[in-house]
Amino acid sequence: MGRPALSAALTVRPLQAWRRWWNGLPPQRQDLLAMLGPLVSVLLFLSAILTALVYFTREDQAREREAVARDTEYAQQRLRLRLLERQEQVMRLARDIANRTLEETAFVAQAESLVLQHPELLGVHWIGPYREVITGFNSPVVEPRGQRRSGQRLPPGLADGAFELARDLHQPVYSRPLRRDDGGWSVLMFVPFENQRRFGGAVMAELALDNLLRYGVPPEVLARYAVTLEGEDGTLLAGEALAPAPRGPLGHLPWAARPQSHALSLSPVGNSVLVRVEGLRAERDRTAEVLFWLVGAMSVATIWMLLANMRHSRRRLQAQRALLAETNFRRAMENSMLTGMRVLDLEGRITYVNRAFCDMTGWSEEELIGATAPFPYWPESEHEHLMARLQDEISGRNTPGGFEVPVKRKNGSIFYARMYVSPLIDAQGRQTGWMTSMTDITEPRRIREELAASYDRFVTVLDSLDEAISVAPLHSHELLFANRMYRNWFGEGSAGHERMLELCAAVPVLPAQDVQDQVDSLMGLPADALVEAIAEHAQIHVPELGKWLELRTRYLTWVDGRLVQMLIATDITARRQAEEQAKLQAERAATASRLITMGEMASSVAHELNQPLTAISNYASGMISRLRQGRIETDELLGALEKTARQAQRAGSIIQRIRAFVKKSEPHPTLSDVGQMVANATELADIELRRHLVRLNVYLAERLPPLMVDPILIEQVLINLLKNAGESIQCAGRPPGQRLVELTVTPRQVDGRDGVEFVVRDNGCGIPPEHLERIYDAFYSTKTEGMGIGLKLCRSIVESHHGRLTARNLYNGEQVSGCEFSVWLPAAAAPAKPDAGSDKTSLPTLG
Repeated sequence: MGRPALSAALTVRPLQAWRRWWNGLPPQRQDLLAMLGPLVSVLLFLSAILTALVYFTREDQAREREAVARDTEYAQQRLRLRLLERQEQVMRLARDIANRTLEETAFVAQAESLVLQHPELLGVHWIGPYREVITGFNSPVVEPRGQRRSGQRLPPGLADGAFELARDLHQPVYSRPLRRDDGGWSVLMFVPFENQRRFGGAVMAELALDNLLRYGVPPEVLARYAVTLEGEDGTLLAGEALAPAPRGPLGHLPWAARPQSHALSLSPVGNSVLVRVEGLRAERDRTAEVLFWLVGAMSVATIWMLLANMRHSRRRLQAQRALLAETNFRRAMENSMLTGMRVLDLEGRITYVNRAFCDMTGWSEEELIGATAPFPYWPESEHEHLMARLQDEISGRNTPGGFEVPVKRKNGSIFYARMYVSPLIDAQGRQTGWMTSMTDITEPRRIREELAASYDRFVTVLDSLDEAISVAPLHSHELLFANRMYRNWFGEGSAGHERMLELCAAVPVLPAQDVQDQVDSLMGLPADALVEAIAEHAQIHVPELGKWLELRTRYLTWVDGRLVQMLIATDITARRQAEEQAKLQAERAATASRLITMGEMASSVAHELNQPLTAISNYASGMISRLRQGRIETDELLGALEKTARQAQRAGSIIQRIRAFVKKSEPHPTLSDVGQMVANATELADIELRRHLVRLNVYLAERLPPLMVDPILIEQVLINLLKNAGESIQCAGRPPGQRLVELTVTPRQVDGRDGVEFVVRDNGCGIPPEHLERIYDAFYSTKTEGMGIGLKLCRSIVESHHGRLTARNLYNGEQVSGCEFSVWLPAAAAPAKPDAGSDKTSLPTLG
């Protein structure tokens, strides 16, 4: 292949690839790219022009900055040379003084010559080693109060320690700028000298900064720039600074004139004095501005024309696309819609049918267009009825909701359809016929009939339930549904529904018993956005019915989208009566258990009471005998009577404790002290344990929290456990020295809740491992004479107080060496602030 052919191939292939890419784009993307191309080109051109203007302007400004920097260095060098000349002349004076070739009179003459020859010098003085002015000369321009005189001492704070620094460094030192009385600024130059190798003083020269600037900077620099001397904090020391020129919006353009500035420190004074050179004027680049505004105006005009052209092209394309889309949509709607469309003229003749109508009836378009009544899709048995419908349709007497008619297919099958009729209006607003839409409702009709039958079955099932079910919307007195049981109890209205909610709001809610039943915890409260509820049960008493009802509720969305509340009420009157009967039986069993316990402890109690009674008898007999003999003093008589009273109080305390223990009473939870309950229980149990020769050790922790319990019931539990421990030791036949029962009471936290644990530990025969799971069963006992209700009642009492009772054997190797019973009770909750609207909820009773 030759070089021309290769070049042509390389040129054609990218064009073909670009053409394929362009043709692959959607039409909207092609139109957008075609309209944006000229606009992007104009923007790029304007950007290039602006970039060139900015670049050349920045170049000019950079050259100006370089020129200002050079002139600043030139001015700084000239000022530096002038200062060094003055410094050299002052150093020559100091050297002559150190060499003792210069007396005071000659020093004054030379100082006068220097001051008069150099305007920047305001004075030259000879300063002694102790800061005293020996002699010198002041410039005539210095005001009298600012002149230094012989014998005057320099102030200690003058020149910020420059005198001391010169003394220490043995070299010339310049002070920081000082404010003069006439408002000007000056610096002090100290040149030290020695006298017999000791510091002999210094020659001080005062330099006026304004004169130094005026006579030290070359005139050609002053002609082009504003030269000033500034302090390190920006204070103007000499010269006149340019006022900042106001800058308008055009001042932010890249080529806008800006004065250039540069600053250098003045050596040898140091960084405390800066030489600043600032351009007096900067001419604006008029050519660049004119070119910029010309290009900008042309670009704006071009962009405006392009935008107008784009808007016009876009509107035209949108109109074309809308027309094409409308045409395609109408054609697609005619060919693919599932609703049959039929058009009748004013005489009742079919002028148009769509494909869906033909597919629905089975008749072709050619067979239907131009047909008149009776139409071929009318069933023969419905001709009279359908003819009347057609007359109503042509006359304009149409039902807005449509009507149902039977339709016959070409194969003879019948289906039901719903027809909607509307007038057909042309573009001029004239009615040219009637448009009829037809929808096959055979399947919806069948579903509706099945739903009606299903609803009837559902209502029949709900009416046969023993529960009363009602549904009502929130914030309304309307009753949406009620089954037969509800109607039998409360009638037809919503008063029963509202009455149950009112009673439920005033009764404590009990825990749910059926986890699969979702019940609301906010029953009776407003819940505008509530969708689901947590399962709960509430038991209410309806005085009008004389029944106890268990009420459950849930929120659900009704068929019309409203949030409604459903109540399910179950008659639990019989169950409540059974529960109360069981409660009474449990109380009788607890009382019987206490009586049995005291019966078993009768001999021990009698022995315990016999001791104080015998002591009382002995004290009384002794006092009677000694009174008869007249051998008793008043103090002895009072001592005997006090001992007799104490024994009587002891006997009375034992009897009172026994009466409180065996007395039948309702459970009454109170805030009880743990130590007092342990003392009461051990006082009675210790009587029985001593009868079995068993020693009781009690370990009571300090700072135990109080318990919200019935103290008599908890004392009954502890007495039963201690008595069982003593009987277990007696059964094991332990020797007297090893018969020991321990009661340990300590605080303990279980499942994150604070509480108190009572542990009864013995070294008896323990519990057979195979019987460990059955010791809490009713009427089951490991003792031959036991009734099997003690541990059962203990466990019921502990669980009624929301506590735990556990038992385990103690082992010595593989041999059982005793048993341990543990009772854990939760601590009383911290007292909360009473709520005026809250109800008091009682603790659950024993059951």
